[in-house]
Amino acid sequence: MIIARLTLQETVRRRLVWAVFLLTILIVALTGFGFSRLNTFTCAGAPCPAAEIRLAAAFFSILVAYMFDSVIAVGSSFVAALAIAADIESGVMLALLPRPIRRSDVVLGKWLGLVALIASYAIFAYSLQFAAVWLAVRYLPPQPIAAALYVTAQGVVLMTLALLLSTRLTAITVGIVAVVLFGVAWIAGIAQALGVAFENTVLTNVGTIISLLLPTDALWRNAIFNLEPIAAIAAAGGARFLAANPFFVAMPPPTAYVYWAIGWTVAVLGLGVYSFQRRDL
Repeated sequence: MIIARLTLQETVRRRLVWAVFLLTILIVALTGFGFSRLNTFTCAGAPCPAAEIRLAAAFFSILVAYMFDSVIAVGSSFVAALAIAADIESGVMLALLPRPIRRSDVVLGKWLGLVALIASYAIFAYSLQFAAVWLAVRYLPPQPIAAALYVTAQGVVLMTLALLLSTRLTAITVGIVAVVLFGVAWIAGIAQALGVAFENTVLTNVGTIISLLLPTDALWRNAIFNLEPIAAIAAAGGARFLAANPFFVAMPPPTAYVYWAIGWTVAVLGLGVYSFQRRDL
């Protein structure tokens, strides 16, 4: 717990963290103003019905949620990249490890500290955003807490991967690799959805394999499903072309994906501990 607390304190001291939090407040203020303008929309010369305004707010909420999801994904990748690799490069690890501290304690402590940071930011960002939307148009997503939890889980998955890579690669390399893999997994998720919708075995299998190797997109799709109003899903009517829309999910991924993501995280964290124990400093 000491390593976790020190990791959290060290990360918070970086100006990047404070900059991200301040930018989040600014973004929420700007998007909140944008949502308030939905009430000025007209339909055939008359004010739009409240149901249509809420439906528009629902789709805009998903877009804003994806923006914060991307911030969490990129931020968790680069913060985790610095957690071990930067300490090795600077020599801090050489001063730390001769003390009666096991290498496994260092990895697990840093992981716990970064999980706390990711969860804190996700709660902060999404609470502010959903509150701004409610104040602007009196709309809340069906399951805002579940959506925020899935986004947090996605950040933890990507952070765990970056932490493993940071035991062997330089910090900048780890950050870039993790972000690129995140993008590949996102595209693979769209390919998988298209393959299922159009009964294309190749696309389905390729997307499934990549989703299993890095289960970030499945968690994001669960988040989308919890943000979508039932009316939007019903209106889609099972249209197959919507499978290419990365911001719409007619059916969430199977629950087995969630359990796989949990097992994946535990396994990759274990690999990170093993890799660091075998690393020559």
